[in-house]
Amino acid sequence: MESLRTSFAGPQGQAGEDETGYRQAPHNIEAEQALLGAILINNEAYDRVASFLEPGHFYEPLHGRVYESLAKLITQGHLASPVTLKHHFEHDEGMREIGGPQYLARLAGAATTLINTEDYGRTIYDLAIRRELIRIGEELHNRAYDAPVDDPPSAQIMDAEQSLYNLAEKGKYEGGFEAFVSAVKNAVDMAAAAYQRDGGLSGISTGLRDLDSKLGGLQPSDLIVLAGRPSMGKTALATNIAFNAARAYRAEHKPDGSIEVQDGAVVGFFSLEMSSEQLATRLLAEHSGVASEKLRRGRIDQDEWHRFAQAAQELERLPLYIDDTGGLTISTLAARARRLKRQHGLGLLIVDYIQLLAGSKTDNRVQEVTEITTGLKALSKELNVPIIALSQLSRQVESRDDKRPQLSDLRESGSIEQDADVVMFVFREEYYVQRREPREGTPEHLQWQDEMSQVHGLAEVIIGKQRHGPTGTVKMQFQAEITRFGDYVSEDHLPEEMY
Repeated sequence: MESLRTSFAGPQGQAGEDETGYRQAPHNIEAEQALLGAILINNEAYDRVASFLEPGHFYEPLHGRVYESLAKLITQGHLASPVTLKHHFEHDEGMREIGGPQYLARLAGAATTLINTEDYGRTIYDLAIRRELIRIGEELHNRAYDAPVDDPPSAQIMDAEQSLYNLAEKGKYEGGFEAFVSAVKNAVDMAAAAYQRDGGLSGISTGLRDLDSKLGGLQPSDLIVLAGRPSMGKTALATNIAFNAARAYRAEHKPDGSIEVQDGAVVGFFSLEMSSEQLATRLLAEHSGVASEKLRRGRIDQDEWHRFAQAAQELERLPLYIDDTGGLTISTLAARARRLKRQHGLGLLIVDYIQLLAGSKTDNRVQEVTEITTGLKALSKELNVPIIALSQLSRQVESRDDKRPQLSDLRESGSIEQDADVVMFVFREEYYVQRREPREGTPEHLQWQDEMSQVHGLAEVIIGKQRHGPTGTVKMQFQAEITRFGDYVSEDHLPEEMY
């Protein structure tokens, strides 16, 4: 408070050591006074800092209270001046210590310019962030020294990352309204990129022609939910897309050190159900054409081994990163995704699957899933990458004659359907026909064989929702033994057999 008594006499340093030799937290009393004085003179100055500056950002508590009172009056449409604020501080102990409400008039009288209001606000904000960084660092320091046995370093690191992220997100300068011309320019740039790119896609290619034509590729900041019943091929399709995007990755290194991605993507894959080895086996089977069953049992010949080794060499070079930690919370997943983008770049994120993620501890699973899907959508916008989140379907699908899934079949469908930009379902009629095989040698079995021949190796991706494109069904080929999806080729387009 002594600094407030002397601050009008002349300049005062931001922070360093006081007269006793102790280090003071970073602050700038003059900037706080200049900002408050500018707002008292012209209330419109408040609009320049209101989007990011809060009372808690002021070093001097009295200044924080003055700013809070100013904000209340201005937002309610009243005039905020030394006169109208006076009665708010007649009984304020901090104000009384420096001479009473006359201090408000001194603030207004000492204000010299309105031009630098935003600069003053940013200075106050930046110094507040520095003080918060010091606090986080001290807490981390003390916790590491005195951590009990049940508080491992990994938990300390995760909490520190979360604290730093929360600090980074709080009160950002960015955001708010932008001129419409900026949005138009971004849309034109996106269209130009699609025009120049092979296949004419504005987003990341899935590697599947017909699916790309429906989606226009995987769009940045989109949450794409890929749902299906067990054994339909959700994970297989997700791994196929991950492999295709990573294999197509091409980037150009700019002279300023930045990287411009021209095609494909660096892919992050959260596998909450399967281990990284199981996922790698699937990718190797798909790429080599050697059945995963043969790989697990070691029953492969020399030619298959050669193909397998070649596939392994190519996979090792792909920008594909797998995290197979089970039981992740949405906050932990977000922290790890941010770290991956910071360290390696990130263009596509896949989560397998939503129901295995954890939200806040709550007895209401619907609320928990809402928190998870909202968090995934926010993360896709923050990182500006598409997120493919796999989801299970409820059992009510099995009770219908036509087992093609619908939006209402999504578990906790309200939040998933609402937050997703695209909802796709994987459906294989072959799976259901195969399960109702009649006894061999009967007329029914012959009929069943005919039905099986019509659906064998076929799959459908049903687009049930798409914010910026059409819905509909995309037919695909599916090779179950190597879990590979491919573009559908009708019989009349197959090459003629040579005899």
